[in-house]
Amino acid sequence: MNDTLTLNKLEKLIEMETQIRAEYQPQLEEKEAAISQLTSDKTALEGKVAELEKIIATQLATITELSSKSKDTQSLEQRNRELHNRSENMREEVASVKSRIKALQKDLVSERAELAELKKYDPPRLRKNLDASKKKLADKTKAADKLQKSLNQVRSENTELEQKVKDLEAQLEAINANKESQTEEGQQAAA
Repeated sequence: MNDTLTLNKLEKLIEMETQIRAEYQPQLEEKEAAISQLTSDKTALEGKVAELEKIIATQLATITELSSKSKDTQSLEQRNRELHNRSENMREEVASVKSRIKALQKDLVSERAELAELKKYDPPRLRKNLDASKKKLADKTKAADKLQKSLNQVRSENTELEQKVKDLEAQLEAINANKESQTEEGQQAAA
């Protein structure tokens, strides 16, 4: 009897495992494709960085060569400024490409971590997580009930206070009306 129960539980666990694998296999394949895409992007960006660095080196060599051969200092200064601006732009571009590479590397690391996390799913851990989630939900429900009770109490107190304010305003109006009528009577009597 225990053997059949154990076999039934084992079969259910195997079914759950196959369901979970079937559910997460496309995600795993997408993540692996994303990782390979990020890796290829990284190599392309590294090649571009190397190419830009070569261009910068070539332009710097051109700048130094032109400065030694040029007789006209104004044209030399203008060229130097232009080449300097170009090299600064390229350095900024290289810096942005490097930061992009770093971002891609971080993305790659996070994707790998997420992929490893997805591979870690197993029925006992999922069951523990479900139990913990149920406990948290129960706690949050209790807290929400308490908050709802206190909200209802505050609303009723607010209604009572509003009624008191209305009563006091009515009393104030009555007092003001009495004062006005007394003032009018005093003015009529004096006249």
